[in-house]
Amino acid sequence: MEHSCNETKNERSNMAMTWRWHFVSVLLVATLAMPSVAVAQREGVDVGGNSGFARLVPADEIETSAAKQYSDILTQAASQKALGSADNAQVIRLRRIAQRLIPFTNEWNPRARTWKWEVNLIGSKQINAFCMPGGKIAFYTGILEQLQLTDDEVAQIMGHEIAHALREHARARMGKSAATSMGAGLLSQLLGLGDVGRTVTNYGVQLLNMTFSRSDESEADLVGLELAARAGYDPRAGITLWQKMAAGSQGAPPQWLSTHPAGNTRIADIERNLPRVLPIYERARKD
Repeated sequence: MEHSCNETKNERSNMAMTWRWHFVSVLLVATLAMPSVAVAQREGVDVGGNSGFARLVPADEIETSAAKQYSDILTQAASQKALGSADNAQVIRLRRIAQRLIPFTNEWNPRARTWKWEVNLIGSKQINAFCMPGGKIAFYTGILEQLQLTDDEVAQIMGHEIAHALREHARARMGKSAATSMGAGLLSQLLGLGDVGRTVTNYGVQLLNMTFSRSDESEADLVGLELAARAGYDPRAGITLWQKMAAGSQGAPPQWLSTHPAGNTRIADIERNLPRVLPIYERARKD
């Protein structure tokens, strides 16, 4: 009888321990899901703070990985004679636009001050563009040529892609994956980070192929809208850009649109936020 009682007590103790760890796990994930505190009321768009999940992954490791992957992409493009040269008119154009946007990135992410920004053009029919963590930007000739983009429209795309890097969307997605898959057993390590970040980056994530949530995409649209406005590019070009995207898709969204919110939704979001950024743009034009 005493043995049976001890077993019952042990079972209850184990069950209580399991529930405590489950509670801690849920609490941990919920806490990390909360965005970091946003800055005080400011002029421009309001998207809140960055995701708390990003804190689980060392930023420098993500950026180092991005730089390596970006270098590999450029090497492959060069081997196929598809890498735009420094004197290419479109390369010059892209780099000029980037030079106007980059000074306004620091407010969104202090790390941007130390990024070694790069802007390149890859010859491909893909309607695509990206900015990897650490400021590694690339456009494909397809998106420029097929959509016949104006400078204002290029600035919207570039601002959007830069915003993904500034808002650390890739880092946050990797951190969320770590938090949900590793659970509360890593609580003691998480308090000091320990090896969690290295574990995540060892997954060999291909940053170029990473997809973002709809909320990430909406954030990037709005932050990009403001970046472009501050650089003196007309934010209303966001509307014409997505109209061109819709017309060019012919019922099947191109790669650059495949995981993004619908064009009509994006246009509506841009229209709602135009009053926030048009005064910024008007001032930038006068400077």
